[in-house]
Amino acid sequence: MAQPTYKPREFHLSGLSGISDRTIEMHFGLYQGYVKNTNELTEQLMEMVQKRKVTATNPAYSELTRRLGFEYGGMVLHEYLFENMAPQGRGAPSRQLKSALEQNFGSVENWKAAFVAVGNMRGVGWAILYQDPATGQLSNHWIALHQDGVPSGFKPILVMDVWEHAFLLDYKPSERGKYIDAFFSNIDWGILDKRIATPAALRAVA
Repeated sequence: MAQPTYKPREFHLSGLSGISDRTIEMHFGLYQGYVKNTNELTEQLMEMVQKRKVTATNPAYSELTRRLGFEYGGMVLHEYLFENMAPQGRGAPSRQLKSALEQNFGSVENWKAAFVAVGNMRGVGWAILYQDPATGQLSNHWIALHQDGVPSGFKPILVMDVWEHAFLLDYKPSERGKYIDAFFSNIDWGILDKRIATPAALRAVA
């Protein structure tokens, strides 16, 4: 049985403010590795299914299954990340996004301060603004290892990579804050507006 094959998406991010082309090229290479590994693991797992080797006591099956979550999560989160960036940034928070942030955080400034605080937490991972499709509530989350801590069913609105590979070619380990400032200067706010569900859409889900 043929399995779907993922293909790396193309993103044009040359000329970002404060994030070098060298960093972006390296980052694209890592992303392509996640795509390749996702395809290979999916194929290997299906072979095991067909050969009836899928048991909880089979260490090979268990390890491949765990690795698939990591590789697939890495692939998808990087696509969200690259998509919500644009050289020098694009647009500004829409009225709809501002209203949602104000409703959930009190103000856009409060949300940004909280999001930046998540991004500056010790360790490597992701800072992500999510929307609960059931209620429309927005919340900031720390996601470690791509698949750990993901709130089930929530939709990513803004994704920021704070693994060290995202900034070490441009900044010292102690300068993560400068990288986060650079990230904010390259946000494509129009993409966020497309991702966030409107009140009408939320009512339809309910």
